[in-house]
Amino acid sequence: MSSIETRDLLDLTHTLAAPFLRDCRYPWQAFPQISGWIRELGAALSAEEYEQRGEDVWVARSAKVAPTAFIAGPAIIGPGTEVRHCAFIRGSALVGADCVVGNSTELKNVILFDKVQVPHYNYVGDSILGYRSHMGAGSITSNVKSDKTLVAVRSKDEILETGLKKFGAVLGDSVEVGCNSVLNPGTVVGPGSTVYPLSMVRGVIPPNSIYKCAGEIAVKK
Repeated sequence: MSSIETRDLLDLTHTLAAPFLRDCRYPWQAFPQISGWIRELGAALSAEEYEQRGEDVWVARSAKVAPTAFIAGPAIIGPGTEVRHCAFIRGSALVGADCVVGNSTELKNVILFDKVQVPHYNYVGDSILGYRSHMGAGSITSNVKSDKTLVAVRSKDEILETGLKKFGAVLGDSVEVGCNSVLNPGTVVGPGSTVYPLSMVRGVIPPNSIYKCAGEIAVKK
């Protein structure tokens, strides 16, 4: 499954987590370590660029955070990012530069690369969203299987056990997820791909594809 390795999915020049992610063959290997990484990164941030707002919470001075938003640590909110009304950042969230975390969006144990948008009623848990990826209104990651067994990443030809009980999705760079879609546990979407609205996505979606429904994936021209 070389196409789902970190180096194939994500441009690491667009995240503060790059020094750590380089050591992860697969992106989801980062999930148990995100909290520790944020604390280490936060302690080294420039006080001129970032303001510490509570225990293990660092917010860039150029970021805009609505007074009704809630941010629990550990968390880093990058420069130029907008955290909108009633956003709920539960902790272990590394949000990059020029992102949008929107109305009633919930984040938990995530890395959002620069210029990611989760602007309307999204849930993103135990997930990594690559550079310039976007989740349409109401689209969510489902991060725990209904039977509570460990999550595996499944392609047509192979099953890769992750050893994780909680794993939502990994979106490669410039992925577009349509409104009200559900990304089931262990979903990996390749860079440049588009997911149709109202989709139920599972498994590995190749790069530069259009996911229409289960069994119907077209290659972008």
